[in-house]
Amino acid sequence: MKDDEIEQYLEAGRIAERILHAGAGMVTPGGSVLEVVEAVETMVTDTGADLAFPLNLSFNEDAAHDTASTADDRLFSAGDLIKLDLGVALDGRIADTALSVDLGGHETLVAASAAALARAISCVRPGVTAGEIGAAIQTEIEGRGFLPVANLTGHGLAPYQIHTAPTIPNVGIAGGAVLEEGMVVAIEPFATTGSGRVSDRARTEIYQQIAVKPVRLPSAKRILGGIRDRRGMPFSRRWLPQEKIEIALSMLVKSGALYGYPVLHDVAGSFVSQAEHTMIVTADGCIVTTGQG
Repeated sequence: MKDDEIEQYLEAGRIAERILHAGAGMVTPGGSVLEVVEAVETMVTDTGADLAFPLNLSFNEDAAHDTASTADDRLFSAGDLIKLDLGVALDGRIADTALSVDLGGHETLVAASAAALARAISCVRPGVTAGEIGAAIQTEIEGRGFLPVANLTGHGLAPYQIHTAPTIPNVGIAGGAVLEEGMVVAIEPFATTGSGRVSDRARTEIYQQIAVKPVRLPSAKRILGGIRDRRGMPFSRRWLPQEKIEIALSMLVKSGALYGYPVLHDVAGSFVSQAEHTMIVTADGCIVTTGQG
C-alpha cells in the first residue's frame, strides 16, 4: 500500500473516531433519533469526507442496519442500549467503527464486546487465521457470561467497498482466511444476552446498488441518478426524493439492481452490544486507524 493511501485510511479513521464519540455524547434519554443521526452525518460531510454508509443506530435487541427514517419520531429512553456504527470514506478509503451507548444497566455487556475487540486486535498479524481471532472473541465474551452473535462477522475493506474478504467470525472456526500484510479489516464483536443469532426484521432503511439494470419507471430512474456518486456504497431511504419511493425501491430490489439491508435483531427482550475498529495489517501487528485518539 502506498504512503498516500495509508494516510487516507488514517485520516478517515481520525474523522470517524472523533465524530463517533461526539455522536455518542448526544445519545441521552429523551433525545431524538433523527436529530442524532442527521447531526452525525452532517458532521462527516462537513469535513469533506463521504459517508461510507448511513449512520447505523440500533436499539436494544437490534444489532445492526437500523437508521433514522424520514419522519422518525423515536426517542431514547433510560435503560436503552444503543449501537452507533459509523463509516467514513476519503477517496473511497473507509474507516468503519462502532460503539455501544449504555443508558442504564448494561455496563458488563458493553464491556464484553469492548474487551473482545481489544483481545482480537492483540491477535492481528500476518499468518493468523480468522478462526483464531474468532476464538479469541468468543472466549472473551463467553467468559463474561454472554454469547457472541455467531452469524455476524467482521470483514475486509477495499476502496468504495464496505464488505470484502476476509471474513472475521465472532466465534472460533477451523481455519478461515489467513491475514496478510496490507489487508484492511474491520473487526466487530457483538455480545448478546439473547440467543446468539440474529434474524431479519421487516424494517429496511438502508440499500446498496449491486448491479446496473435497465429501468423504465421515472421514480426508479431518479433514485439511480441520485445515488450515482455513491459508487456502490450504501445509502439511506431518507436521502432519496420521497415521491413514489416505495414502488420504485421495491422494483429496483426485485430487479436485482439494489440490495436492501433489513434491521437485524436477536430475540425480543434481549440486549446486544457492539464494538468495532478498522485496522491495517502490518508486518508485526496492525495499525488501528479508528483508535488513534
